[in-house]
Amino acid sequence: MSQICWLGPHDSFPNPLLGTDPDPSVPGLIAVSERIYPDQLLQAYQLGIFPWYSDEQPVLWWSPDPRMILKPENFKCSESLRKNIRLYCQDVQSELLVDADFGAVIRACATSSRKDQDGTWITHEIMDAYTTIHEQGHAHSIALVEQGELIGGLYCVALGGMVFGESMFSRKPNASKMALAALSAWCIQNQVAMIDCQQETAHLSSLGAAPISRDDFLQQLRISLNQSNIEIPWKFDKNILTHWL
Repeated sequence: MSQICWLGPHDSFPNPLLGTDPDPSVPGLIAVSERIYPDQLLQAYQLGIFPWYSDEQPVLWWSPDPRMILKPENFKCSESLRKNIRLYCQDVQSELLVDADFGAVIRACATSSRKDQDGTWITHEIMDAYTTIHEQGHAHSIALVEQGELIGGLYCVALGGMVFGESMFSRKPNASKMALAALSAWCIQNQVAMIDCQQETAHLSSLGAAPISRDDFLQQLRISLNQSNIEIPWKFDKNILTHWL
């Protein structure tokens, strides 16, 4: 761990493009810090680095190799998911809300149990930092609402022409998949080349995500950050889901 730099609040991250992992025994771990600051968080995303840690740990900053990404056009929409989408779009009491209640979505992600990862990594400090960059227009939420109740959704970060997926949750079957289907359809419409999914899981693989090398990811990231095809504020509703029907 002594080889991994400890960042102060105004320190810059080491660039993953310019060197190997600081400590080969912890592949992908780029830096450590005591706190997480919104400006530092945005700098991290621009370098392809993200935070992932637990309450009892310092802030751990990662740039894994390989990197899991989803090309939006490769999203796998199963027949059962298409049926859910069709019913959802026909239901007059269902809504898809974008950036309507970011706090509710990130809290739901933090408290949802899941097979592939423990939601407890979304600490109070994480929620505060992402809420701040949401208020700055860089983080976004997609919420599925049925009869006034939040049933699923996701939150993500968007910079330039790049979208970084963060976390999803479901309170009804396929609700998080519908949120990802909506995000993927929106990315296709806005010529977003890939959605960063960070780490490989069987669930993400089943939805069409695939690993690429860190170098390939960082090269594509640099290109995407220089694009400006994403309009602010985000505006779309459940009709975007009809892309998959």
